[in-house]
Amino acid sequence: MSEHFGTLSDGTAVHRWTLERAGTRVRVLSYGGIVQSVEVPDRDGLAADVVLGFADLDGYLTHPEPYLGALVGRYANRIAHARFRLDGLTYALEPNNAPNSLHGGARGFDKRVWEVEPVEHGLRLSRVSAHGEEGFPGRLEVSATYTLDASGALRLVYEAVTDAPTTVNLTNHSYFNLGGPGSGGAGGHELRLAASRYTPVDGDLIPTGELAPVADTRFDFRASRKVDTGYDHNFVLDKGVTEAPAEVAELHDPASGRVLTVATTEPGLQLYTADHLGEPFVPGQGVALETQHFPDSPNRPEFPSTVLRPGEVYRSQTVYGFSAR
Repeated sequence: MSEHFGTLSDGTAVHRWTLERAGTRVRVLSYGGIVQSVEVPDRDGLAADVVLGFADLDGYLTHPEPYLGALVGRYANRIAHARFRLDGLTYALEPNNAPNSLHGGARGFDKRVWEVEPVEHGLRLSRVSAHGEEGFPGRLEVSATYTLDASGALRLVYEAVTDAPTTVNLTNHSYFNLGGPGSGGAGGHELRLAASRYTPVDGDLIPTGELAPVADTRFDFRASRKVDTGYDHNFVLDKGVTEAPAEVAELHDPASGRVLTVATTEPGLQLYTADHLGEPFVPGQGVALETQHFPDSPNRPEFPSTVLRPGEVYRSQTVYGFSAR
């Protein structure tokens, strides 16, 4: 089911789609592929929205920086000094997080209107990213399929093909607060991550190249514990890159009983505790669990590759499961 959600300044219409199955209701926007809301029940069966979002289109246009619920690309996270080399050529990107490129540039996938078509139990969003868009090479045909499975889990499947060598790294940027609206911050949530290592960063949040052990550090979430503030870091998932999604994270809100599980094919997960979230929200109001390849991979040949070549298919899956206990 779709409805008109607003109009951009150039006259382009934005629509909102509603998906509902097995007690989960999800609303998705054609603008930015944004997951506007996810409503799931608590331990008493009371439903609430567990992701941060704006009530109208103007909210997303006025406050683009948090990337609330957005489909992020061409490259999620940061690329150092807004440039990378591929096959002997240097590509200059938009330094929208000076001196680095962040989440695809000033007009990344989160600020584009996507074509949307219904599929069984979900939606398929698609667009063509032109050669040179935000500095990235290659004409990229990309799709993102959002479906609800029989348990009410939200499955995101990304696919892309290119006509020239390029780099691709897509993710969803939802901020989860399992307590729902009015519950305060997400600081009481408990997190478990299947990650024995993380990538330390410099002052610009660019990885140093080290894969450091989490043991005896504040980055050790191998056993579930309360999430504090001060995290905007990539965790190296123990499973690595996989063909099928494997569970890597669990977020639990003891107050409501809601549980979020994250399964993915990706080798990394960026934990962001929203320390810099601004009005109308407050810092720490949500927790982002961004499944992806590592930051700055195009400049780090020792990291899992994000290169996509003609004839290959980029494919990434992440599944958000919901329950209560």
